[in-house]
Amino acid sequence: MKLIKKIAAIMFAFMMVVSMSCNVKAEETEGVYGQKDGSITITNPKDKQTYNLYKILNLDSYSYESGKPKEGNYSYSLAGNDWDKFIKDNSTDDGFFTINNDKYVTFNAGKSAEELAKAAIQYAKDKSIPAYKTSNTIVNGKVKFDSLQLGYYLVDSTVGSLCNLTTTNSTVEIQEKNDVPTVEKSVSSSEQGTYGNSCFANIGDKVYFKSEITVKDGAENYVLHDKMDDGLTLDTKSVKVKLNDKFLTQDTDFQVITNITDESENSKCTFHITFKDGFYNEIKSNNKVTVTYSAILNENAFIGHDENSDGNKNKTWLGYGDSKITVESKVNVFTLKLPVYKYTMKDGTKTGLKNAKFKLYDSNNKIINLVKLNETEEVYRKALGTETSTIQEIMTTNTGKFTIQGLAPGTYYLEETEAPKGYNKLVKKIKVEIQEHGTLVVDEKATVENKPITQVDVENKSGTLLPSTGGAGTTMIYLVGALLVLGSGVVLASKRRSNSK
Repeated sequence: MKLIKKIAAIMFAFMMVVSMSCNVKAEETEGVYGQKDGSITITNPKDKQTYNLYKILNLDSYSYESGKPKEGNYSYSLAGNDWDKFIKDNSTDDGFFTINNDKYVTFNAGKSAEELAKAAIQYAKDKSIPAYKTSNTIVNGKVKFDSLQLGYYLVDSTVGSLCNLTTTNSTVEIQEKNDVPTVEKSVSSSEQGTYGNSCFANIGDKVYFKSEITVKDGAENYVLHDKMDDGLTLDTKSVKVKLNDKFLTQDTDFQVITNITDESENSKCTFHITFKDGFYNEIKSNNKVTVTYSAILNENAFIGHDENSDGNKNKTWLGYGDSKITVESKVNVFTLKLPVYKYTMKDGTKTGLKNAKFKLYDSNNKIINLVKLNETEEVYRKALGTETSTIQEIMTTNTGKFTIQGLAPGTYYLEETEAPKGYNKLVKKIKVEIQEHGTLVVDEKATVENKPITQVDVENKSGTLLPSTGGAGTTMIYLVGALLVLGSGVVLASKRRSNSK
């Protein structure tokens, strides 16, 4: 058996995946296969992650000067398990390994340890190779595998690939440098506006979403999931992805998938974004990946904004590693309503008036097109820009009430275009300001009887009835006329008496 000189340096390179390092601490100067006093300790493990240990090769024997494992001699052989095929398949002229006539395995100098590590991890997943040992138990801030036969091991975590290593002595300690990625969602009513956790919009308006992923070491299998409520319609052509300040190319660096067939709980969403190999080769820890897109607030939008409503939700989460997911990040889009009550006072009581007609204008004095939601309720909504069967004028029914939905906070003008027969039409438009929680400011007044205004009350008064022929008015005219005639007669008689004298 030929001992391989300086193989430890090569194997130490093999211990690293992505940016991981494995620190081997020598406690013995020699050993033979069959020893079960080996241990692997993972420091800085991540909570709720699972660590899988795979045995790739046997370590038949080793020997080195005390404290200098890199300068020792090591001999490795096939482990007689599922990994033998992997070793043999990669023992070609341009492969990772060489197997000599005595069945001992060496790593070919000049080959990429990183590529070998990735290939080994992928092989384990593709072939569903069971782990030699598995643990997610953290004790005193560490995960430890005990009673290991000396050999060459692969450690894989659900955060991402961790490390390949050799147990050349009884104790090996590695540090988990992978970390859990994060994703944060934000929304704005304007593409260049301020983004936050909520915004307001009119039905038919475009709203803008942003998801920011913080990449971590060991990144693998990233899938961005995005789920919208029914009140939002995705514009698939608007999806853009940036790595830091560089725009990525769709279908080359990433892929947008909208025809979701996976109905598992963590995959039920509006669309996925997956990333290609080129993406993982380019990223570094704490890089920012920004996903932006727009959506339309549609006719199915939830109306209202209070402590009991979530509005129209959009949430996102990131799948990573071995079927792990991040905490959800959620934003909300709200839209509001404008209730109106047309009435007159009868015997001191408000009574609804029918046949009054109204139009609604925006802050630019432009008429707002509306759609009636059904025939039985006097509820209307702001029309989508693509709708053609719209109206501009509302006529009240017996209740005198109607509601217009799908309006963002802002200033509006309500115009009475026609009053009921016998009633006086309003001379000017009513200025209405819709506030964020649905309260109203009507003609600069925010309260009535010290209560917030939640409805526009529009009173109509009837005109004064003028006197008619034969009525009290004409009787008075006749009376005044008779008195005038009588007075004239008296004056005339007096004048005649005066002339006769």
